[in-house]
Amino acid sequence: MTIRLLVVDDQAMMRAGFRMILEAQPDIRVVGEAPDGAAAVAEAQRLRPDVVLMDIRMPRLDGVEATRRLSGLRVLILTTFDLDEYVVAALRAGASGFLLKDAPPEELVRAVRVVAAGDALLAPSVTRRLLDRFAGLPGDAPAAAARALERLTEREREVLGLIARGLSNAEIAAHLVVTEATVKTHVSHVLAKLDLRDRVQAVVLAYDLGLVRPGAR
Repeated sequence: MTIRLLVVDDQAMMRAGFRMILEAQPDIRVVGEAPDGAAAVAEAQRLRPDVVLMDIRMPRLDGVEATRRLSGLRVLILTTFDLDEYVVAALRAGASGFLLKDAPPEELVRAVRVVAAGDALLAPSVTRRLLDRFAGLPGDAPAAAARALERLTEREREVLGLIARGLSNAEIAAHLVVTEATVKTHVSHVLAKLDLRDRVQAVVLAYDLGLVRPGAR
């Protein structure tokens, strides 16, 4: 299957570089480019790419607001710094992960494939570190998600809390003394009931709902 990609960056040379690297892969095709967030939203709605490679700081409309307006599409955020308040805001807006702009080409290619497959790019523990660093930033959980939380079973709430603390499925299984297959089922139910795309979004929501506090382990 060919991954259809939209490249968004306000620097033409960066867009050209990304295109050259990615189109060298047999399974990736750049279907469009955009120089800012406003153009990105318009192009994404027109082209419906599998992944949007989104710069975070751009004129007219930044990558955070553009990501928020592209709800339902998989967005991979490009940033200069790994501990950046914009990254936290983008994750809360629905991004599937982030990548540093100085990452090697092979890491860029892998990141696009990971996000296209529906997985989160970064480990929940990295997301937790970001959120701990910028916990003072506003981030209200959607009212619908807060209500949906009430539909989780006691065990599912426990699993959500462990996800938010950065534990892998294997670690959660050991902690709860259950099989890893059972944990995968619980995780699937949690994501479905809370209408979340991946574990990164689960970590963000757990913080915004107050289930996890900064520094909690």
